[in-house]
Amino acid sequence: MEILHGLVVITFVHLLAAASPGPDFVLVTQQTLNHGKRIGLLCSLGIALGLSIHIVYSAFGLAAVIANSAEALWAIKLLGGAYLLYLGIKGLRSRPAAVTANIGDAPVVAPRSALRTIGTGFLCNALNPKAPIYFVSLFTIVLSPSMPLYQIAIYGAWIMLIQLGWFSAVALLLSTPPIHRAFKRFSHWIDRVLGLAMVALGIKVLTTRV
Repeated sequence: MEILHGLVVITFVHLLAAASPGPDFVLVTQQTLNHGKRIGLLCSLGIALGLSIHIVYSAFGLAAVIANSAEALWAIKLLGGAYLLYLGIKGLRSRPAAVTANIGDAPVVAPRSALRTIGTGFLCNALNPKAPIYFVSLFTIVLSPSMPLYQIAIYGAWIMLIQLGWFSAVALLLSTPPIHRAFKRFSHWIDRVLGLAMVALGIKVLTTRV
């Protein structure tokens, strides 16, 4: 019964966290509108896998150390902020796609590597400087020193599934034909706006005291 209660608590808290606007949401939206459903889903998978980094160090008690270490948080802020700026600048440099008579499930663009796309999502989540504080708070609610490793693994896997399910739903929604057609004509402008949002997030990460 204890593990079921923990899963309910984690589901409620993490769904709220996943649904709140942030770098992951901006990235999935940008990638789906620009490259279609497949890329959006792969990016969602990368984001979910990125959570494994935070789950592992939280399970070993490092989240509390990182959350209370100014030097460690500053290093994470530099890496995370710089990566967000990199992604944002790429979006700001977006250009209109070539006009084509065929409108399929995704825009006609150069094929993207699945591994590269997953890696982009992975790094976006893994380098989030707010994650250590969030995970030390989340795990404090449900974890105890006597909790067996298998239970921690179940909680971690469930968090990753929630993350994957939420962002996959976002990607599937944005790639539906009516919505995709509505955004297709202005996709490069949307990409630039989302790139600007990513740059703003990167600047906020670098300038805000954690």
